[in-house]
Amino acid sequence: MKIILNLFITFFKIGAFTFGGGYAMIPIMEREIVENKKLIDDEEFTDMLALAQASPGPVAVNTSIFIGYKIKGLIGALSCLLGTVLPSFLIILIIAIFFNDFKNLSIVDQIFSGIRPAVAALILSSVIGMLKKGDNLSKRIVIAVIVAVLVGFLDISPVIIIIAGGMISVVMNCFKIK
Repeated sequence: MKIILNLFITFFKIGAFTFGGGYAMIPIMEREIVENKKLIDDEEFTDMLALAQASPGPVAVNTSIFIGYKIKGLIGALSCLLGTVLPSFLIILIIAIFFNDFKNLSIVDQIFSGIRPAVAALILSSVIGMLKKGDNLSKRIVIAVIVAVLVGFLDISPVIIIIAGGMISVVMNCFKIK
């Protein structure tokens, strides 16, 4: 029971003190779970992150569920899930209750303007960390640039790119193409 509470508290802290959503949470989640608490190793975390990205839903929530399930089964998954989403839910609830009273204050604009660069830096940190972990860094960068061009300039749907990428991956794995 102690590990369940520990998981909840850990993910509650991560959820409460991370701005910017899923990808901003990933480096903090990794530091807490892999480096500080040593509940799983780096390779397991990377595998769970890849699975979370391939699953529907927010990446941080999916990752926390997979980590909880790996550590303590279904009750661990539920504990991590609640720990991850409860802070956001409570914060949004409080903001919704009081936002109309404060939305026109300049300090609110300044706070959000200050948070934006920090969120961008956390997301960039997560992307750089994921790039460094895998083999073939140059291949990953080329793929990222190709996808950015296809989506940004040629207006190809990300869904089509994801499906095509999945099919290419299956073919490459079947024929052991590196």
